[in-house]
Amino acid sequence: MTTVRVEQGDITQSDADAIIVNLFEGVTTPGGGTGAVDAALDGALSALIADKEITGKQGETATIHTFGKLPARRVVIAGLGKRERFNTDVVRSVSGGVARRLRQLGAKRAAVIAHGAGIGGLDAGDSAQATAEGTLLGLYEFKRYRSSNGSSDDGKSLDDLVIVERDEHRVQTLAAGAAKGTLLAECAILARDLVNEPANVVNPARMAEVATDVANDAGLPITVLGREDMMERGMGAMLAVTQGSANEPRLIIMEYAGDPEHPENNVAIVGKGITFDSGGISIKPAASMWEMKGDMSGGASVIGAMKGIAALKPKINVFGVVPAVENMPSGTAQRPGDIIRAMNGKTIEVDNTDAEGRLILADAICYIKEVRKARRVVDIATLTGAVVVALGHVASGVMGTSQELVDSVLSASKATGEKMWQLPLFEEYKRQNRSDYADVKNTGGRPAGSITAALFIGEFTDGVEWAHLDIAGTFMSERAAGHVVKGATGVPTRTLVRLVEDLARVA
Repeated sequence: MTTVRVEQGDITQSDADAIIVNLFEGVTTPGGGTGAVDAALDGALSALIADKEITGKQGETATIHTFGKLPARRVVIAGLGKRERFNTDVVRSVSGGVARRLRQLGAKRAAVIAHGAGIGGLDAGDSAQATAEGTLLGLYEFKRYRSSNGSSDDGKSLDDLVIVERDEHRVQTLAAGAAKGTLLAECAILARDLVNEPANVVNPARMAEVATDVANDAGLPITVLGREDMMERGMGAMLAVTQGSANEPRLIIMEYAGDPEHPENNVAIVGKGITFDSGGISIKPAASMWEMKGDMSGGASVIGAMKGIAALKPKINVFGVVPAVENMPSGTAQRPGDIIRAMNGKTIEVDNTDAEGRLILADAICYIKEVRKARRVVDIATLTGAVVVALGHVASGVMGTSQELVDSVLSASKATGEKMWQLPLFEEYKRQNRSDYADVKNTGGRPAGSITAALFIGEFTDGVEWAHLDIAGTFMSERAAGHVVKGATGVPTRTLVRLVEDLARVA
């Protein structure tokens, strides 16, 4: 993985393979580090601006050779877009795109100025954190199963990125930000790796093994429940989903005790872990079914987030919960029309076996609130195609019974750039989940499908503050753009870490 570090110095004196400077849209006379490089190149950047060959639009890059006028061979000018729209998400996105460009150029070592930490108005630490996150996430590739083990750029790699800062008083702040950004990128990459793995490798047992490795490395207690444990606790909803699969279920509980003297100061993050979702008897269409290896993205984000939470040590207690099962059709699979009983005794009519994620979340939430006394619960799931219809592939849906917790989630997502949008949980929608034969049925039909799915989960959240994240539209990307690459996105790993930090600050 690329190393991102900070050094005091002058960007014009860097002997890296390439140096990166920036430009806001509409600027005609570059200043700061960009101006210094322009002066060293006898106004070459100003000439390109005057000729409108570079405009500063966000995502635009231009590369020029220095021809010995600077120690570095190349200068890459990165467009930051309009100054009034500039924020850390721009830095993150620009850094990802520039990093891939540098890799294409064959640069092994690069140096960059801190984007926006001067006239851009960003905190220096936030700028460095966003630069590290964007660079590492933008360079991510999943190539474990390629015979050559090569990258899409013929084995080229950017090994070292140095943030060069002239002011010695800001170096320590920048270094701390770069270190945090590296950690958070590693957490998201862990989640990406899990999601990109095929389902014949990552099954429920393997998810438990990865979670155990993360917990052991971080010194976190972990409990893994198996089928017998679930039977003893009456987890009929989770057992019903898994009964058609040859792969045994696991309920994973990772624990971080950041405030052991106040056990009530806690939050549970519960991630759906369907390691492959065929739909069961209500089988999905063949087209794009391969993506359902990623139906455990919520669980993957929880495991990744727990790694970051353990390292950052916020003063709050956190349960990381992953109900991990496989949903398959077979002679033993649950059927439409079956009636099952969840851990809290509530009966459920199975209207559609492809509405399985909400079933495993029901038992997982019952367990963590009843047995572990969780006070707040945030669940994360690739739950519904309906949320894709509503929000596309840009934003995740957020719903919940605690507006305070929902607001905290939205605030955290704004800070991390993982876009989210709140949808309503009006009482009128509940009638769609009514059953003639049981307490509730597991689907409410096509209208408002993401809302009725959330309301089903809400049936099992009595006594806790609850928020629900539907990431069905954002867990996977079809193309590379900025720090997002094709394949698994790792959403919302970084938001979960930020949420826990924010909750710890206001506890």
